[in-house]
Amino acid sequence: MSVRISRVLLDAVLARAAALPDREVCGLLFGPSGRIAQAEATDNVAADPARHFEIDPAALFAAIRADRRGGRGLAGHYHSHPGGSAIPSANDAAAAVRPGWLWLIVAGGEATLWRERPGGPVQGAFEAVPLVADGGCT
Repeated sequence: MSVRISRVLLDAVLARAAALPDREVCGLLFGPSGRIAQAEATDNVAADPARHFEIDPAALFAAIRADRRGGRGLAGHYHSHPGGSAIPSANDAAAAVRPGWLWLIVAGGEATLWRERPGGPVQGAFEAVPLVADGGCT
């Protein structure tokens, strides 16, 4: 099953990564099943943000609490791989703890989408998800 995202929203995520080429940028993804309707930038609080990402726990926990109360529908997160590829890394696989969670990975001006799946074909933790960027609004 593919996931849709507006071209404007995807371009905004790509632009954020391009604006900070020496560090991993990250943020949260929201939307109903099959659609990423919002991407909210968060601080990367990792000790080494050039090589790792860690979403600000306060932002993550607030989004989880809101989702549990019927909020925007927390679907996953995005992050960039400066100087790397838009494929999950071994570090990403080690951090995978939420089966079904979407991972939008940005590198080199492109974005790919992955779903966390234990035993998946990529790094033993992910499966590719077709991402369809359309002209629709977010």
